Amino acid sequence: MDQIQSGRGEEAQFQGRGRGVGGPKGTAPAGHVLADHQWPPPSPPWGRGGAPGWRHQDNGRRRRRVTSGCGLARGSSAMVFSNNDEGLINKKLPKELLLRIFSFLDIVTLCRCAQISKAWNILALDGSNWQRIDLFNFQTDVEGRVVENISKRCGGFLRKLSLRGCIGVGDSSLKTFAQNCRNIEHLNLNGCTKITDSTCYSLSRFCSKLKHLDLTSCVSITNSSLKGISEGCRNLEYLNLSWCDQITKDGIEALVRGCRGLKALLLRGCTQLEDEALKHIQNYCHELVSLNLQSCSRITDEALGLNCPRLQILEAARCSHLTDAGFTLLARNCHELEKMDLEECILITDSTLIQLSIHCPKLQALSLSHCELITDDGILHLSNSTCGHERLRVLELDNCLLITDVALEHLENCRGLERLELYDCQQVTRAGIKRMRAQLPHVKVHAYFAPVTPPTAVAGSGQRLCRCCVIL
Repeated sequence: MDQIQSGRGEEAQFQGRGRGVGGPKGTAPAGHVLADHQWPPPSPPWGRGGAPGWRHQDNGRRRRRVTSGCGLARGSSAMVFSNNDEGLINKKLPKELLLRIFSFLDIVTLCRCAQISKAWNILALDGSNWQRIDLFNFQTDVEGRVVENISKRCGGFLRKLSLRGCIGVGDSSLKTFAQNCRNIEHLNLNGCTKITDSTCYSLSRFCSKLKHLDLTSCVSITNSSLKGISEGCRNLEYLNLSWCDQITKDGIEALVRGCRGLKALLLRGCTQLEDEALKHIQNYCHELVSLNLQSCSRITDEALGLNCPRLQILEAARCSHLTDAGFTLLARNCHELEKMDLEECILITDSTLIQLSIHCPKLQALSLSHCELITDDGILHLSNSTCGHERLRVLELDNCLLITDVALEHLENCRGLERLELYDCQQVTRAGIKRMRAQLPHVKVHAYFAPVTPPTAVAGSGQRLCRCCVIL
């Protein structure tokens, strides 16, 4: 994005979208500063997915670049745009309306429009058009200077930026970004493996309006980052720390003391977390709606005494130390639960389903994959409960080896059921599935039946009995 050089439209100066745009010919919009503008502007820094190739025309005075990527008929471009930017579109449409139209364009289209004419360059690169930017499609090409140039272009207008997968972006460019884009609310740094605690210090210092921060797989992040975030980003509502495996209970305590408005906290793969971290979350995060503890293998039942009355989503897959006792405490305290992922919580039994059936009437999605102690009786209690009759939409029972066709008969009471997973439920038969679907024709049943070995007498006869990966 080399053409995004300088000249930032500050939000405080830009009074309303497009106001003052229609000034004297050749002038910039009010509140928009342009410096060192190149004309014709260079193309974006990425090679793939960028603007199409240019063809040059010699009009006798200067060489001009023309693109077919702006939605106009190629043969009509000369009529619509003249050398003095007084083309038909510019004459007929107020610049305020053109600016409004540009606000709906994606990043690539804006860059193409910026290379049509001087007037469109000013409009397309106006900071008000760059409030939401997603660079995931250019992740292999984005370097630090691109982020710096974007921050200078957008300034106070930028609200949402995704750098997911941009492994070339580091602390220095994000410090410049934080200084220039102080109104940022949503920042995705998933997979930006070069960043360290320094980036979090910059965000804490300059980005007090930040509400959504994704630091997934930023493996250099430590407890110091969480302390900084808690001091400067107190409006934070969503934080993803998945696979930041240096985080401990001390970092969580520092975080929740300052960010008490957290609604979603994702701690997947934070393998050093212990029960005490969950106690800190309970004490300070009373607004918490979603909690992900997947693969936090040190968590035990004691952590599930959560008094988070608004909790709706709990993902505890592969927390192998959790038992019925812990989920009994959870169910009695968290009556708003709608989604639970208990995959590979191998110690739970039908007792957990009984407690969920009694205390969690809003449950809509439940994963019990690889919970091998679950039986038909547990499914009976679930299907006869309020959530079973009225709310349950998704049930995953993969590798629940004690589940039989009897459980499918119980599930016929779940009139709202939409999807049922039965992979490797070896006691479930095709006939049982067909009987259930006769009662619930809208449900999607995913099952797997191992290949049948032909009898020796008919081996090689040509008839194949293998039926795999059946989706009924």
